[in-house]
Amino acid sequence: MANKKGARALWITGPGRAEIREERLPEPVEDEVLVRTMYSAISRGTESLVFSGAVPPSEYGRMRAPFQVGEFPGPVKYGYINVGIVEHGPAALLGRAVFCLYPHQTHYVVAAAAVEPLPEELPPRRAVLAANLQAAVNGVWDAAPRAGDRIAVVGAGTLGCLAAWLAAGYPGCEVELVDLDPAKAAVAQALGVAFKLPREATREADIVIHASGTSEGLTTALGLAGFEATVTELSWFGDRRVSVPLGEAFHSQRLALKSSQVASIAPAQRARWTRQRQMQLVLRLLGDSRLDALITGESTFEELPDMLESVSHEPGGALCHLINYARHSSPT
Repeated sequence: MANKKGARALWITGPGRAEIREERLPEPVEDEVLVRTMYSAISRGTESLVFSGAVPPSEYGRMRAPFQVGEFPGPVKYGYINVGIVEHGPAALLGRAVFCLYPHQTHYVVAAAAVEPLPEELPPRRAVLAANLQAAVNGVWDAAPRAGDRIAVVGAGTLGCLAAWLAAGYPGCEVELVDLDPAKAAVAQALGVAFKLPREATREADIVIHASGTSEGLTTALGLAGFEATVTELSWFGDRRVSVPLGEAFHSQRLALKSSQVASIAPAQRARWTRQRQMQLVLRLLGDSRLDALITGESTFEELPDMLESVSHEPGGALCHLINYARHSSPT
C-alpha cells in the first residue's frame, strides 16, 4: 500500500542551499489521491527569493505556499507548480493528468479537491504554466483594459509575456511588450505581441503592467504611462528596497500605482469567481500552442538543486524552466 512507499522532495535548507530528501507517504484515504509527478517548474521570481532567504519576516505567513512544509527561511519544502498522473483515488480521477499547487516532489498524497484535471487536449508539459498564467489573469483583471486601449507590459519574463498575450486578446488594444533583452523579441513574435526596447516604447499608454521585478523596470513603466493612467505592479520584490522617481511626472500626470497579487481574486470578479473557476479558465486558455514558446529550459529532478541555484544567481534570459520526472515511474 502507499503508506509503505516513499517519495523524494526538494527542500530549501537555508539561504542559498537546497537538497533532495526522502519522504514517507501516507496511505491515501477516501477522497484523497496519490499523484505521480510528471513535471514541475521553477517560479523564477518567488522561488528565487525563497531560495535566497529574501522573504521578509513580516510576510512569512502570507507567503506560505498551499502545501508548504517547514518555515521560512528554512528548512522549507516550497513550490506550487506540479503536473502529474493520479495513480490512486476516486474513479473519476484515476489515470487523469492533473495540476496541483504542490512543491517539487516525485509523488504525493492530497485531497482529491486539491487537484484540477487537465483538459484532454492540453499537453501536460504546457500545464506547468498554469500558476504563472493564473497570476497573469488576475493581474490583467486588476489592470482592467478596455477595447482600444494602448497597453505597455514592462518585463518579458514568463509572467510579463503571459500578461501581454492576454492583453492582446482584448478587442482593438495595441500591446507592446517592453524589455531590455532584444532576444525576447522572438518570444513576443511567437505570442503575436509587438516587442520594444525601453527607449523605443510608445509613451502615453492607457494602461501599464509592470513585471520586471526591478526598480529600473518600474521607472520605465511610470515613464510610459499617460495622463491619469494606472501602473499595475505584478512584481514581488521580497525584502529588496525599490527606488523610483515619484518626484518627476508621477504627480503632474496624476499617475496611480496599484499592486496585484494572485492570492486575492481581483475585486471586480471576487463576488462571483472562486479559485477553482479561475484555475479552470487558466487551463482552458493553455490550449493555445503558442504558449510552448515560454518553456525555454529543461532539467531532470536530480538536477533541481543546482538549477535552483543557477536561476537564483542568473534570473534573466530563460523563461519557464521545466523539471522532468521521467526517471521516477513509481514510488519506492
